[in-house]
Amino acid sequence: MTGETATILLMLLPLAAVQVGLLFAVLIDPYISRRHRNVFLTVIVLIFSLVAQNLIDFLLDKNGALPFARTIAGIYGYSVRPLILVLLFRLVTPDRDRSAFLWALVGVNFAVHLTALFSPICFSITADNVFHRGPLGYCCHIVSGVLLMQLLYSSLRRYSREKKAAALIPVVNVLLIIASVAADTVLIHSQTPVTFLTAAIVTTSLFYYIWLHLQFAREHEDALRAQQRIGIMMTQIQPHFLYNTIATFKALCRKDPEAAAEVADKFGLYLRQNLDSLGQTGLIPFSKELEHTRLYADIEMIRFENVRVEYDIGDEGFSVPPLTLQPMVENAIRHGVRIREDGRVLVRTAKLNGMHEITVRDNGAGFDAASLDETDGGHIGIKSVRERIESMCGGSFRIESVMGEGTVVTILIPEKEDGR
Repeated sequence: MTGETATILLMLLPLAAVQVGLLFAVLIDPYISRRHRNVFLTVIVLIFSLVAQNLIDFLLDKNGALPFARTIAGIYGYSVRPLILVLLFRLVTPDRDRSAFLWALVGVNFAVHLTALFSPICFSITADNVFHRGPLGYCCHIVSGVLLMQLLYSSLRRYSREKKAAALIPVVNVLLIIASVAADTVLIHSQTPVTFLTAAIVTTSLFYYIWLHLQFAREHEDALRAQQRIGIMMTQIQPHFLYNTIATFKALCRKDPEAAAEVADKFGLYLRQNLDSLGQTGLIPFSKELEHTRLYADIEMIRFENVRVEYDIGDEGFSVPPLTLQPMVENAIRHGVRIREDGRVLVRTAKLNGMHEITVRDNGAGFDAASLDETDGGHIGIKSVRERIESMCGGSFRIESVMGEGTVVTILIPEKEDGR
């Protein structure tokens, strides 16, 4: 018995060591969010319980006197394996609608195996302690197979951009689990305290942690780079607006001193009300961005008497990145309508289909939007506005322009992103 006990310990210690190491890594990992950490900790606890279930089932099988206790252990073991797979799926994707279906499968699997308490339709332990698989005995295998395929699909879909070598990790995990199920099926009568499937789950949990850690670290670095780009954009945009305002004031001082005084008043109002917004990298209320735009447009309409900027504001209860609307109006004036005898810019907002829509329409010269390069082709802030709308609001940015007819800029911001 001493030799057998030593053999059992030799089999269990490596699995326990892996889980203890994984537990320590998850607790100190700075890249994992609270939600992911809680899910991983739950997975680790369930894996510990699964190893314990395997050991208990092994000891009860050798004892031969407690078939009911072995039935309870079997129900728990068959029920917890699919549960672990669903939790791994929750690590990969936050899609609650799809995970609801997977949770339903876990519930069905548990209900089927619970029938072992009063029916042999799934499995049974005879009075002489022999395991028999019933007609629904492969329910756990089928449910786990569905969960594995969904886990593999979601993993590869979410992280399709990563290198091929890293993308092989979830594939290897699935193959490893499938191979372990096959081994357990063939060697069902082998006297081992831990099944191949349990050992595979322990191993794949470690592999999944390593793989997901790489994703978390990459996403964290991407977020830092995006924040740095936003800071650079802000330093590029702010001086640009100030420079053009001063240039307008200078030109009007010679042409129309009274208009120059009006511009100075508006510029002072802009500084008092909007200087704080210029230094922000987060979102601001659209009403503040609209006020900023009105001040700029008023200054430009004083400078260019042929330019009119009009507004149709049907929705302003949302937030946007600073300097989102004003550069688009500036582009419409500078590159479009100021050469027209009757230049018109219309700023319109509306709420439709769960989206906040902002449009800036002009009757200017137009340009080839398809050929607009990454440097904005001389237009102001197009690239920076697009990047900030996408990264900070989860929205979209579109330009449509026809040579000789004008340009329409459309910005869509999802309602669910309000206040992010």
